[in-house]
Amino acid sequence: MASIYVTGTDTGVGKSLVSAALLHALRARGLHALGMKPVASGCTQHHGQWQNDDALALRAAGSTPWPDYALINPFALPEPTAPEIAAEQAGATVSLAPLVAAHTALAAQADWVVVEGVGGWCAPLAAGIEQSDLVAALGMPPVLLVVGIRLGCINHARLTARAVLGDGHALAGWIGSVIDPAMAHRERTCAILRRELPAPCLGVLEHSPSPDPAALATRIVLPMIG
Repeated sequence: MASIYVTGTDTGVGKSLVSAALLHALRARGLHALGMKPVASGCTQHHGQWQNDDALALRAAGSTPWPDYALINPFALPEPTAPEIAAEQAGATVSLAPLVAAHTALAAQADWVVVEGVGGWCAPLAAGIEQSDLVAALGMPPVLLVVGIRLGCINHARLTARAVLGDGHALAGWIGSVIDPAMAHRERTCAILRRELPAPCLGVLEHSPSPDPAALATRIVLPMIG
């Protein structure tokens, strides 16, 4: 079993889409792959259970049979805000032990587990719990950085990469997610990112009003599995 932790340069940069596409890319290689979103805010009620659309998308993109939703998203929080605030509003206490237990259960069913983080790398999961702490608790899987391609992304990407490495984690690579299709000098921006980021580019996913993760999977290269 192997895992990878997906983080982003900010919230709303396409982490969920990239994570779902990555699951399809792994499955296309004949691997059993499952997704996980340990903490999710902005959940709604489905059949008496709080569930998150991004977590449901990860479950749909993973290999079948689908695991229990509670394993994919152990902390499902209703308020669409920062996880710490959402947990306070829900009367919940986010801790590492349930997240590690859920990851262990998923890992027992898969060759790969794709773990999608919250917001950007430095967004805490709870008071005193950084995403870096979760990655360490999960056994130090490499980190994949999703770069939202828009004005300002060079700075955000370089700062995030430095933070990941500074926290002692491996950076497997980065994937660009075009969130501003009208951005000027997009190709030049991506060229600068390829030059400046200390990890390889594993793909750039173009903007689409109705993106298809399975189709986008063909744009992702997976050097980590040969």
